[in-house]
Amino acid sequence: MTEITRQATAQQLFRKTTAGEPLHDGDAAHEHTHVITVVVENSLGAFNRVSNLFSARGFNLHSVAVGVTEDPALSRMTIVTSGNDRIIGQVVNQLKKLIDTRDVVDLTDLPYVERELCLVNVRYSKETRAELMDVIEIFRGKVVNITPDSMTVELTGPTKKVNAFVALMAPMGIVDIARSGCIAMHRELVYE
Repeated sequence: MTEITRQATAQQLFRKTTAGEPLHDGDAAHEHTHVITVVVENSLGAFNRVSNLFSARGFNLHSVAVGVTEDPALSRMTIVTSGNDRIIGQVVNQLKKLIDTRDVVDLTDLPYVERELCLVNVRYSKETRAELMDVIEIFRGKVVNITPDSMTVELTGPTKKVNAFVALMAPMGIVDIARSGCIAMHRELVYE
């Protein structure tokens, strides 16, 4: 038994375990991906204040997607980052206190729908064209531009699907890639 576990109470150990914090010296904190949606007012500097909360704590933002909501005065930010639950929880609470924020939800442990748009320009030849078209069809992609030696494919879906598609395209020779980043909404489960 280490010094930390001997001094910690059962409640402290439970809190550390559920927050993903290390129990022993030298242990790494358990970090996982968090998907957070933030509804903010469309005011000067609002997006900057939100992203500064993450950068001030040294978090890397994997993706940030912003778009207007049904109300033109509000925008929805979808932020994907990694961290332990306790620290992300603190950031979420601080986001709720910002003047420009209307709603903040960490979707990580909730049911949600996510999508990402990806455009991939990939090389092809007469020999690889049929195989490439089969993969595009399997992933329900769409060819949006074609030249004699490359084609641009549009793909929409969850981030894992997009990652899988990009991995399959890499051996064929990706010329260029553009990704929108994850957008997400809480999924209402009516029949639960």
